[in-house]
Amino acid sequence: MKKITVTVASALAVMSLVVGCGTNSTTHSGNTSGVNSVGNASTTANTVKVGLVTDTGGLNDNGFNHLAYVGVTTAQQKLGIQSSVVQSQSESDYVPNLSKYASQGYSLVIAVGYLMHDAVEQVAQQYPKTHFMIIDDTITDRPNVTSAVFDSQDAGYLAGAMAGLLEKGNTLSNLNKQNIVGVIGGQSAPPVNNYIAGFQQGFKQEDPSGKVLLSYTNSFTDQSLGSQYAQNQLSQGADIIFPVAGGCGQGAISAVKAANKYAIGVDTNQSYLAPQNIITSATKGVDTSVFDVIQSVKNNTFKSGVQTFGLKGNGVGITPAMKGVPQSVVNEVNQLKQNIVSGKIQVSTKVQ
Repeated sequence: MKKITVTVASALAVMSLVVGCGTNSTTHSGNTSGVNSVGNASTTANTVKVGLVTDTGGLNDNGFNHLAYVGVTTAQQKLGIQSSVVQSQSESDYVPNLSKYASQGYSLVIAVGYLMHDAVEQVAQQYPKTHFMIIDDTITDRPNVTSAVFDSQDAGYLAGAMAGLLEKGNTLSNLNKQNIVGVIGGQSAPPVNNYIAGFQQGFKQEDPSGKVLLSYTNSFTDQSLGSQYAQNQLSQGADIIFPVAGGCGQGAISAVKAANKYAIGVDTNQSYLAPQNIITSATKGVDTSVFDVIQSVKNNTFKSGVQTFGLKGNGVGITPAMKGVPQSVVNEVNQLKQNIVSGKIQVSTKVQ
């Protein structure tokens, strides 16, 4: 297992390293029994201590693990909390990692990702006085657990609609005339499929004669596998690919870049991975949700149950389009966003 300790002064530098280098340069090997709280040098009885446990994708997923970390470090700077982060190397690490923070009296323990559902259920029952947060999953039978879920199907719809409009209009260089796009999922699970279902619906609405290729890698970490799947879809005529596969998706983006085709990022703004190739990114406000829950713990207003983040309030959305995307396309997608917020468009969560 790996652990990360970050001081207030170095938090932004660490985030820069994570994003800019894609390495684990801020980590060192260790045992979770040695996880330490960090932040201010002195601790009072009222100090809020937050432990963040990543899933196996780790902080360098350029996605929701990293975003959760951003939320924690923002809270550390703005709210004066103490924090510690541990990266899980395998699913067997989830229970020990969560338990260590709970046993050490942390105020809030955050679990990143639906893969940690069973672990959170188990540990939250064992430590009923500890607050827990799980991201991208729903737990409703524990009074000490809050769940953050996202209407990512709406963000997927907007991304798909933009892809459909571009394919139909053939308005970007290096687009072929086959009107085929690809989607690569890490696993067939709700947080992934919601994005995919929305993308399919948005694309077909704007380009009814177009085709969406869909594949699942069953991995969120294997970049070479992501590249392989992307190359396969490119060979079938896809010239825009939407990888919803964590770190595995980075391999898909690399393949797209090498082929001089296009991709759509996911979870966070991934344009820096390939500025000339990433049209936009479908995003979810994991950092915002983490900050909000930490603040509720600090203010003694923590509530269990499900918190849903959507287009209204920018809980999900898409990033500004890359250079070359016509303003007419951007305007049309912006109108679609308003239509979803108003309820005029209902987005499905069922993959076709």
